[in-house]
Amino acid sequence: MSTLKEILTRRPVAATIRLTVPAGGARPAPPVGPALGQYRLNLMAFCKDFNARTQKYKPDTPMAVTITAFKDNTFEFTVKSPSVTWYLKKAAGIESGSSRPGHVIATTLSVRHIYEIAKIKQSDPYCQYMSLESICKSIIGTANTMGIKVVKDLD
Repeated sequence: MSTLKEILTRRPVAATIRLTVPAGGARPAPPVGPALGQYRLNLMAFCKDFNARTQKYKPDTPMAVTITAFKDNTFEFTVKSPSVTWYLKKAAGIESGSSRPGHVIATTLSVRHIYEIAKIKQSDPYCQYMSLESICKSIIGTANTMGIKVVKDLD
């Protein structure tokens, strides 16, 4: 249960905005500008904060960001690491998955690749309480739906 002080200090939320922005590439142009502008949020403050938080990633890495806009024109945002499918495509060196997953194998990856992706995804807010094994199982399932075969060791 929330305390009375927490309830009274909560700010009313105007909207929750979800965007995919390239790392270090937030500019007040579309898609960031119109999405934040309609809630009268400070575009340059978001761009500077986002670019500062994502400078450790390679440029043009697609970062998922969730922005909570409050009624008093302030905002908070959380940055998640890139999607599992993006990591799998980069590790496999392919542009897209199989057109017929389960029938046509696009490529193969080793369990070591899956483990490395899981270690990166473990820092995400939604995965921080999951075990590394369960994250790996989830990534293997995603790889199977993309037509990527997971093997113990690459030959």
